[in-house]
Amino acid sequence: MIAPPTFAAGPAPSAPDADSPPPKVGSPTQSGHPRAHPQRVLLLTAGFGEGHNAAARNLSAAFDSVLAPGAARVADVFALASPRLNAVSRRGYLALINRAPRVWQSVYGWLDRSQFPKRSLRLLRGETRVLGELLAAEQPAAVCCTYPVYAFMLARLAREGRAVAPWFNVVTDALSINSIWWRAPCAGWFVTDADSANVLLRAGVAPGLVHDCGFPTPAFIAENVHLTPPDLALGGRPRVLCVVNSVTRDATALLRPLLDQSDWEITVAVGRDARLRRTLEKLAAGRAGPTTILGWTDQIPRLLLTHHLVLSKAGGATTQESIAARCPMIVNQIVPGQEEGNYELLRRHGAGALAETPDAILAACCRAFADDGLVWREWRAALTRLSRPAAARDIAARVLAQVSRPPIFPSAASPNSASFRP
Repeated sequence: MIAPPTFAAGPAPSAPDADSPPPKVGSPTQSGHPRAHPQRVLLLTAGFGEGHNAAARNLSAAFDSVLAPGAARVADVFALASPRLNAVSRRGYLALINRAPRVWQSVYGWLDRSQFPKRSLRLLRGETRVLGELLAAEQPAAVCCTYPVYAFMLARLAREGRAVAPWFNVVTDALSINSIWWRAPCAGWFVTDADSANVLLRAGVAPGLVHDCGFPTPAFIAENVHLTPPDLALGGRPRVLCVVNSVTRDATALLRPLLDQSDWEITVAVGRDARLRRTLEKLAAGRAGPTTILGWTDQIPRLLLTHHLVLSKAGGATTQESIAARCPMIVNQIVPGQEEGNYELLRRHGAGALAETPDAILAACCRAFADDGLVWREWRAALTRLSRPAAARDIAARVLAQVSRPPIFPSAASPNSASFRP
């Protein structure tokens, strides 16, 4: 585990600028706003990818369990400020990654290289205003951002002398991390794994500000690690979980070869796609093996714990929940850009496979289950070394420990420096 921040004495800093983090909890501000509430935490998310929302929800539950029910609030400032525009933007984002993934890859790369995120604050005046109002109303002791743009907005508010609690970035991507995540200052970065921590360290973020804690997954996984799938070596029936989402291509064709395996137990979660659910129910009607076709469900953590394999695209939340539950993943689709690192993490540690066609998916599953599950056991052992099922509580504890320290300011010379001035 990377060491927490170190502190050094020095003169008081000058007035905050765009690259200077805010004062810590309890520090009176120039604008005279009251001190932050010691039992409140604000979690900022955005609806551009389920990983951001999942991380915020799970962190909220963790903070509530540590502090008190209702102590944490999850907010999507983009939805609050411009609900109609936000809905259109979300639909556009989904259409882009689904219909033109290579175009999205180019956009993702451009965002990684350009100064647009910082300059775009002029376009986000309404969102920044709403964020300032939210901070004044909640008076949180800390802010956790599961979407990177918020750090730029918070830095702007701090520069303007507004009361802003210390903020932390909870990075929801692995390895292929866009530089937007670290180009704005914050009090600390929480990353999914040691390899991803090295990405930030190579970019110049101070070691004391990078925390390798894992992705915040549902508490259910940590509390039910005793749940396991049947032992294949003792004749247990292989169980395959298929998670279908809005960008899955031709789910029926992908699943048909799996449904033909009569000795496998197949569970499919199709979300809110009622038409696809009816189609798959008809397809599985005459199948000899056990089959469960689910619509929207909150039981994915339990299903991951009790199935041998999960078939899904390499989304941040699903990939990290499968790692936490030690359920090896067959990746059938990768959205270029942020999802490439999610699969690369599995590949690098020998903890799953990439299979993008129906025949390749079937072959990968058969390989995993052969010889009483020899390859599956290797994958599961690799995931055991990566698994951080208690990451949400770990992050909550670290954040609360840091904001309970005396008021401190970061060095104005280096926004990513681990040397702080009192």
